[in-house]
Amino acid sequence: MWLVVGLGNPGRQYAGNRHNAGFMVVDELMRQSGAGTPRRRLGAEIAEAALGGTKVIFCKPMDFMNTSGFAIRRTAAFWKIPPAQTVVVHDDMDLDFGRLKLAEAGGTGGHNGLRSIVTELGTESFCRVRFGISRPPPAWEGADYVLADFSPEERRALPDLLEEAAGATRAIVEDGLVAAMNRFNRRKKDETGDPA
Repeated sequence: MWLVVGLGNPGRQYAGNRHNAGFMVVDELMRQSGAGTPRRRLGAEIAEAALGGTKVIFCKPMDFMNTSGFAIRRTAAFWKIPPAQTVVVHDDMDLDFGRLKLAEAGGTGGHNGLRSIVTELGTESFCRVRFGISRPPPAWEGADYVLADFSPEERRALPDLLEEAAGATRAIVEDGLVAAMNRFNRRKKDETGDPA
């Protein structure tokens, strides 16, 4: 069994924010997998589905970003899912818009949601799907940037990018993290010529 977490802030006013990329990816994955309507429990929206024959619990914490870890810890404990079988999908300013990077463990990079998860789980050793949102323009503060909606140009590109990120998350569950990293991290390197 796997726990697949999308990070974001609850509430309609935040729905289109860059900081809600994790929610968007998990919504797409739930749609693809035919998961039922999420139920509110354990401080999160929870849904269940199977990916490649493996049971998956989808989790969207309904606390705000900086306290996301509470709901994740409760959900993981309820289903007895270890951090090694937990995937966290989140926005990342250190990656170009739409670029993906899959990783095992790592720091928080100043991301408040990751910081809360590490604090609550007591480990940095969980899988990450990092969804690039790019750095803010010079005049923007980081907090204002992540809490702003994607630009019209970005919104036009989002459906394909969210589908790819959902596919990367699915690949971790179905094929294992190493195989998924080789497939998706290398793909961006091959396409752009940039190092992964």
